Amino acid sequence: MILTKAQYDEIAQCLVSVPPTRQSLRKLKQRFPSQSQATLLSIFSQEYQKHIKRTHAKHHTLEAIESYYQRYLNGVVKNGAAPVLLELANEVNYAPSLMARIILERFLQEQEETPPSKSVINSMLRDPSQIPDGVLANQVYQCIVNDCCYGPLVDCIKHAIGHEHEVLLRDLLLEKNLSFLDEDQLRAKGYDKTPDFILQVPVAVEGHIIHWIESKASFGDECSHHAYLHDQFWSYWNRFGPGLVIYWYGFIQELDCNRERGILLKACFPTDIVTLCHSTA
Repeated sequence: MILTKAQYDEIAQCLVSVPPTRQSLRKLKQRFPSQSQATLLSIFSQEYQKHIKRTHAKHHTLEAIESYYQRYLNGVVKNGAAPVLLELANEVNYAPSLMARIILERFLQEQEETPPSKSVINSMLRDPSQIPDGVLANQVYQCIVNDCCYGPLVDCIKHAIGHEHEVLLRDLLLEKNLSFLDEDQLRAKGYDKTPDFILQVPVAVEGHIIHWIESKASFGDECSHHAYLHDQFWSYWNRFGPGLVIYWYGFIQELDCNRERGILLKACFPTDIVTLCHSTA
């Protein structure tokens, strides 16, 4: 799904005043019925991540942490089964999984002489049964399963979706009888930063020569695309030549402005691939 900047801004503007819940996503789908669920979910997640980055610092001051911790303690004293942490996160407009991390870290600091390591915190968030307090374990679990943008559950889903689309791309390349090297094969050859696939024999797409293809199971907005350009795409171009980026959930149309410089954007696998034999693959 390719959107104009104006269409994207309209969707993004609708997200400013809604909480990051599945109910909000359903309302967004009703508001924009012509957009796919996957595209809206990707935009929904990316816009919320921008909000979290803008407001992250204020939730991590000593005053804020102590306030949240005391509110948590007071809440579970009244009713330990109530979703105290989840409701607190929603009230202050902060991701439930990140709120759970704040409270868990503060709890462990109180229980131990030394601050807990990041690996210990991550392990407990992945498996709340490791938390040495049953009430807090349940509160953290509620935050994890109800967070649709952050947390270990979301990370697993994103990883699985990304892998699924890489496998899909591999199958399409094989179906078209195109010879390629994948990321693992390239790293075995000593490359440190590589696209998902290098074509051993270049092809042409819409009149542009393609040496490599990168799969992105997300929507290409301005923020993420410019970061990818800086961190990945131009490095690939410098080392391997011009290439193709597939944003499976769409992108902002105006971002496809580097074709002549060697980076082509598509929202699906191209159907008009031309090989050296001048035939459509």
